[in-house]
Parts: sequence; structure tokens; C-alpha cells
Amino acid sequence: MTDIVAAAVALQPEIRARAAEIEKARRLPADVAQALARAGLFRMATPKEIGGLEAPPADIFRAIEAVAEADASAGWCVMIGATSGMTSAWLPADVARPIFGPPDVITCGVFAPMGRAVEEGGDYVVNGRWQWASGSANCQWLMGGCAILADGAPRKLPNGALDSRMIIFPREKVELIDSWNVAGLCGTGSGEMQVKNLRAPKAHSASIVVDRPQAQGPLYAFPVFGLLALGVASVLIGNARAAIDELVDLASGKRPQGSTRVLAERATAQATLAENVARLRGARAYMHEAVDEAWDKARATGAVELDQRAALRLAATHAARTAVAVTREMAELGGGSSVFLASPLQRRLRDAFVGAQHMMVAPQTNELTGRYLMGLPTDASFL
Repeated sequence: MTDIVAAAVALQPEIRARAAEIEKARRLPADVAQALARAGLFRMATPKEIGGLEAPPADIFRAIEAVAEADASAGWCVMIGATSGMTSAWLPADVARPIFGPPDVITCGVFAPMGRAVEEGGDYVVNGRWQWASGSANCQWLMGGCAILADGAPRKLPNGALDSRMIIFPREKVELIDSWNVAGLCGTGSGEMQVKNLRAPKAHSASIVVDRPQAQGPLYAFPVFGLLALGVASVLIGNARAAIDELVDLASGKRPQGSTRVLAERATAQATLAENVARLRGARAYMHEAVDEAWDKARATGAVELDQRAALRLAATHAARTAVAVTREMAELGGGSSVFLASPLQRRLRDAFVGAQHMMVAPQTNELTGRYLMGLPTDASFL
């Protein structure tokens, strides 16, 4: 077990004990967020040269999974913070270091270009309102995707795509809007953030689609969208593993109505449990196989080819959808006990449902990878 995975595992008891508090608060308590930050979990994808850990992808995903096993909302916040931190690799080191380098810093952001930015000298003037700003309440810095305007209209790149950039701004210049009243992942605090006429230096921006990373490690040859999708899948895998554990705990004492035996002694329950453990472990193994192949390629050549990129996205979506299905099976196996809000299985099911709505693991992503596998011309920007 690597140091960063061990650090995540060490925090599991505290996070698990506070899961109900996290759900009720609809955000991570500040002390929990800081404990995760001090452990380095928000700097896993940040370059070493600016104070990050620059961990191998497999370690990043195992650490996210371990936190999510304790509480899916906490795992989600780690995933968002760690993947947002990867943006630092696209900035000059002297610009990135004071933003992303401090040991206790937390940065989060929304990639979707819901903002608008106008160039004024060496700055961007930014206006925008972004949904799904997970973990924002505990951040020192936030970032939002922005369309760059020219002559009052969104500027286009030579290939016809939107010219957009992630623009980074201090937390105190952002209005956080408490709109996070949802069914699952309640503790992520994924409300909205808004800025009005905010002036940000151009140096505090990056395009992870168009620009090349300035950091040189193999982690930054790894596809950013692949890493994000795999992070989402890791949260859902950790959540599903916990749902299996919750079901086993329940089954030893639950006696279904009309039965003389506890659930654990029923053959159908035993078979269903075994089948789902195998399904989850199989999907997880496939995901890590794809990660290892891409990582080997990145270390050997400094690049990840389209074959590996497509495999990563396919494996991420498959793992995520499988994890959700396994979680649902565990809740159904729990029967009437799973419908109560006090049931951990009920919360695991709600968290799985909401996590599965992320666009990076939606079923439609299989259209992108399927098109590539068919040998058809494919826009690989999001692979």
C-alpha cells in the first residue's frame, strides 16, 4: 500500500463516524476537509515541483476509492479537488506554486464553460454562474470554465470548437449560492458559484484541451478527461464496496418476514452476494488494467495513444455503471430495511444514483468510445 492510499485508509474511521453529520450539513465539515488536505489527498495530481505529490494514477484512484468507502460525499470532494489540482500543471511553476502548492490548500472548479470572459490588457474580466461547484465551501481558490468573447460573441478555434479556458480566482471574490438540496451526495456542497465583473490575470488561466502542460511528468501525458472519469468511477466503486459490507452486516441479523432463517442463511441471498462481488471486482480489475497500460505507455513514451485513451473511458463508464448496479442489488437484497433514511444502504443507493449522473460516466460516453472502436472518424478531444 502506498503512502497516499495508506493516508486515505487511516482517515476512514473518522469519516465513517461522521457520515450522518456530513449528509445533514450538506457539505464537508471544515475540519474534515482540512484533515484530508493535510494528508495530501487534494494534491495527489499536483506537480512535485510546486509542492504536490504527482502520484501515479492507480494510487490516486485507490485513495479516492478508500475515502468514498467511508463516505461517498467525502470521496467525491477528494476526487474533485484532486482533479482540479491537475490544472496547475498547465500553468508556469511560479504562477501555480502560490495557488496550488501550500500543504493545506484546497482548490476546486467546474470545467463546463458557463462563464464569459473578455480580454482587457493582461486580464480577463469574468462573469458567470456555474452549477455543480462541489467542495467549494472549503476552497481557498476556485476555477470556472469560460468562453472567451471577441466582439461580443464567443470566439472559435481554427477547428470550429469553442475557445474556452479555466480561469482561477480567489474564494473571497466568489459568491457561493446554497442551491444543493438533492437526493444523494448531499455532503458534497455542490451548489452554485457566481462572479460578476471579476478581474483575473490571464496568467491565472489555462486550456487543458488546447494548451500543452508545462509540467513534464508522465502524469500530465495522462488524458485529463480520462482521469476525471476514472475518479468518478472510483467514488462509485468505493461506495459499492461499502454497500456490500453494509448488506453483509445487515444479513447476519435480518430475518425476512415469513422466514425462519436470517437473510445470511438463504441460498438466494448468498448467490446474489457472490455474483455481485464478482461483478464489482471484475469491473474494478478491468479499470485498473486499462490504467496500468496507459500509465506504462505514458512513462515509456511521454504520450498515451488513442487506443489507451478509448480503453480508459470505456473502463471508467463500465466500472461506474457496474458499481451503481451492484449498489442497487445490495439495497434490494436488504428488503424493507433499506427504505428507511437511517439505513446506510439507503444512503449508498442515493449516492450511487446521483454520482452516476456525471457526464463523464453517462451511458452516452460509450457512443464516443464505440465510434472509435468502429474505426470511424472520431473527435478525440474528450477521450
